[in-house]
This record gives sequence, structure tokens and C-alpha cells, in this order.
Amino acid sequence: MDWLSQHHDSLTALTSIGTLLIWLVYAQLLYKGYRRQRRPRLIINRGKQKDLNALCIISNMSAEPVFIEYIVAELETSRGSIVMDVTDFERGSEDDDTRASQGSDHKEPEQIPELVRDNTRQGPLQPGDFLHIGTFHTIVRRIARNANITMEGVRPSGDVEFERLTIQLIGIYGPEDLPMGAERSFRLYADGDQCELAPETWDTKHKNSRRQRHKLRAKLEQLNHSPFTVSPTLKESA
Repeated sequence: MDWLSQHHDSLTALTSIGTLLIWLVYAQLLYKGYRRQRRPRLIINRGKQKDLNALCIISNMSAEPVFIEYIVAELETSRGSIVMDVTDFERGSEDDDTRASQGSDHKEPEQIPELVRDNTRQGPLQPGDFLHIGTFHTIVRRIARNANITMEGVRPSGDVEFERLTIQLIGIYGPEDLPMGAERSFRLYADGDQCELAPETWDTKHKNSRRQRHKLRAKLEQLNHSPFTVSPTLKESA
């Protein structure tokens, strides 16, 4: 007791410091939890298969809905790259993919009123929900056709080689003003008459910093005020 009495002031100071450290750690944990809840997170992945016939699946793992504004695909080839807006459906082959994924109960367009979802992939994606934008083969074939590249099955004809396909998403997260972005690249490997598909990274790359979001806003304004659909930068074959 005498020792406690003699060191009362020192013990009080140490107790106060210890309490402050505990509260700082607790506040840090709360802040990290808050940041994690406020951070948008979209996952771009392949489904069902591992080649070009795999489905391109987009999942929302955020705490709030994400409104998908644009889906842009970039196909890099041995002769240059092709950038294309694939937000809206292309009638025909993509309808077949959609009906196949929905099963035999899916009604023909003339049997039901035409809905927004029948024409575009733009719209809110709820937390824990996902959508697919067709197969990677459908996306590549659509880009190739618009860039006047002839396809032989899943591979291009002639001296053109497909090298990489990048899927980029631009959307609005919850009540935030600035857009967010996500993208993932997949390497394309020719294997005989087939084309293998492999993601370059284990996770989707996100563009959530303030600087990246300001760049996305400028890009979004450019897309909204231009008739952009496809932009090929291919070199002529030798």
C-alpha cells in the first residue's frame, strides 16, 4: 500500500496512457470497418469454362448498389487494339446467350412488353447480385466484326493474333458523386482450333482513388457526349 501511495501519480499516468492507446486501436478498427463498408467492389470473372466460351460475370460485392453506366471492352491484337462500348445488347447472337442462361421458361420478346433490361446492361446492380454479359467469345466476335476482322471459329483468320481482352466498368456507387471504375484483363492463348482464356491477375483492379475518379468522370462525360461505339487502331498487314 505504501508503494502504491508513493507511485500513485505515475500509475495514474500509465493507466491514462494505456486507456488512450486502447481507444486509439478501437477507433482505428472502427475507421477501417467504415472504409471497407464505403469502398465499392466489383468482381469481373469467367464462369462455367476456362476458354473463350466462358461467361463474363460481373458481381457486386459492395455494401450498397452500384449503377452500371458503361461496360467497355478492349481487344489487343498483334496489329493494334480495338476499344468498343458493349453496354447495350447486340440483337441476334447475344439474345441466344441470354435465353440459354435463363432456361426454357424465357418468353420471346413479342410475348412481353419490351423492358430496359432487354436492350442494355446499364442499371443498378444490388449488393451480392451478379449479371453476365454473354460469353467472352460473343464479345470478341462482336468487336472483330465491327473492326472488319474475319473469324474462323474462335480465332481470327489471316495474320492477326488476339493477345489480350480487357473489360472495364464505369459506374456510380450509392450516394457518391464521382464515378468508380473496375477492370480486369484476360490473356488469350491460341491452342490449335481453340483459344484459352486466363486472367492476368488474381483480382479485379479498382479505380477508387480521388484522382482516378476525376479521370473517370472526364471519360464518362466524353462517352456521354460522343457517338462512340467502336474505336479500332489497327495497323495494315504487311
